[in-house]
Formats: sequence, structure tokens, C-alpha cells
Amino acid sequence: MIEIRVKTSKRVEALNISELVEKATGGKQGSLLHVYTPHTTCGLTINEDADPNVMRDILDALERAVPANYPYRHSEGNSDAHIKATLTGSSVTVPCLQGKPAFGTWQGIFLMEFDGPRERKVIITLI
Repeated sequence: MIEIRVKTSKRVEALNISELVEKATGGKQGSLLHVYTPHTTCGLTINEDADPNVMRDILDALERAVPANYPYRHSEGNSDAHIKATLTGSSVTVPCLQGKPAFGTWQGIFLMEFDGPRERKVIITLI
């Protein structure tokens, strides 16, 4: 198991962590790469990393679907972050080929921050 830390700088953002994950697992063997975050207000997803407008569109769509200013019951004021993290999920799994994640041509792993800025823990396991 490998642990990395990711610092976010905004309340809501999508950070491509593919290079951090590849660097952390470089030279280690495994057939599957499992990436997990143990937080309830951020998530992980795999999506296009070539055009940054894709992630902007995803964040915009999540905001329309789960607005921050809705009158939620949770007293901390971050219910939208909990819901968005539930929608994106807390882990991704990628097959490995020759010691590297077997991403599609345009794919990358994104940490989806919904309640930042914060320092987030990401746990990586090679199976």
C-alpha cells in the first residue's frame, strides 16, 4: 500500500493525479491498480485529461444537479460536497500493463474536490 497527499486550492476543483499515481507506483509490480480516498467530501473519477473543458463541464453539471446553496439539513454547510462525493465515488481501479496503468488514449485519474481547499490522502494498492 502506498499513500500520497494531494493539496487542493479551491472549494471545488478537479485535479489530474495520474502522474502522481504513476510516480508513486513506478517500478512496482501488479495487474490491477486500485486508487482510493478515505474522505467523504471528495471523490475520484477517470475521465478525459486532454481537454480541460470536459472536467469544467462535469463540475458545472454536478453543481446544477446538486447546488451548494440548497437548504440542506446538515449543519456544517457542506452537504453538497457529501452528495457529489457519493456520485463520483471514492475509488477507481485500472488494469496495469508492463508496470503502468492501462489508460485509454484520453484518460486520467482525477481527484474531485468538493469541500476545499484541503490536503487529501490518496491510498494506492497494486494487486
